[in-house]
Amino acid sequence: MFRGRDRIEVKSIDQLHVMRAAGLVVAQTLHCVAAAVREGVSTAELDDIAAASIRDAGATPSFLGYHGFPAHICVSVNDEVVHGIPGERRIGLGDVVSIDCGAIVDGWHGDAAISILVGEVPADIAELSHVTERALWAGLAAARPGGRLSDIGHAVETVVREAGPHFGIVEEYVGHGIGSSMHMDPAVPNYGKPGKGPRLVPGMALAVEPMVILGSPEVQVLDDDWTVVASDGSMAAHWEHTVAVTEDGPWVLTALDDVRL
Repeated sequence: MFRGRDRIEVKSIDQLHVMRAAGLVVAQTLHCVAAAVREGVSTAELDDIAAASIRDAGATPSFLGYHGFPAHICVSVNDEVVHGIPGERRIGLGDVVSIDCGAIVDGWHGDAAISILVGEVPADIAELSHVTERALWAGLAAARPGGRLSDIGHAVETVVREAGPHFGIVEEYVGHGIGSSMHMDPAVPNYGKPGKGPRLVPGMALAVEPMVILGSPEVQVLDDDWTVVASDGSMAAHWEHTVAVTEDGPWVLTALDDVRL
């Protein structure tokens, strides 16, 4: 099951199909939560919706209890980049709300994240989310057999850099291998030169997740030991999908539709 010195897990096609089942749970949960994001809703209420969605699908949440994390999803608002803990905070108009979700089916994981713009937002904030999402899809498209791991990060970085110097790519938090565990080798940075690192082979599964700040890329962790925020208080966006490398190209396991690139 494992390949190479980096101990990268290589799945069978049957195992990838189970990961697809987990990915569909994640996709449906994010769809349900996104539909509930509106002015006045609390982040705890969003977590309750996610919990019900995962439970009703017969799956297990990846996040709840993971290293002590106290919720089913991460809800990160505005300058919160990732790992926001749901609670009493209520969503307001103009907020950027990033939802990160993971689910387990028969021991196999799916992991994805979306950013939601609440009401009308300034053009530069809307562009922040759109650029981050475009960068994600560029990275996913680079997950091709025969390529190198750094091709993914290079594709992500290229989109962000071309969008302008006012966008900062977070470097301290990166994507990751995924499968029988949520976080596995290899780390998947959102930057770098192409043609470096392990060769991509069919059966690898990776979580690609650019995190971009409308300002400095520097981040810090709050006193709750989880929530990562932009050090300069700037808005942030986070988009993620789990993708499998297959003989026919990238297969996005956490999309609602059957997306093969």
